[in-house]
Amino acid sequence: MIQLLQTTSVATQTSGMFNPLIMVGLMVLVFWLFMWRPETKRQKQMQKFRDGLQPGDKVITAGGIHAVIQEVEETTLRIEIDRNVVLRIDKNMVVADNQAVEK
Repeated sequence: MIQLLQTTSVATQTSGMFNPLIMVGLMVLVFWLFMWRPETKRQKQMQKFRDGLQPGDKVITAGGIHAVIQEVEETTLRIEIDRNVVLRIDKNMVVADNQAVEK
């Protein structure tokens, strides 16, 4: 009888040790599903948008400037804000397509 009680208490202790590990694993899974995965997807969409920019596209910069792209280089853009007002900005500072915002 004593041996039976000792066996059940050992089994209970080992199953109790795995319970926190399962909870941590479930928390990591939830973080991945609801935070990391959507953020990675959004970053890929933004990079695809920036790679597809062409002269003549209307864009909005991170500073809120509405402009038209004049020239596209590897890492920079030349944008026209107003007549004869041209700026060179980093491609990563373009955050939205102006035509999509106006609709």
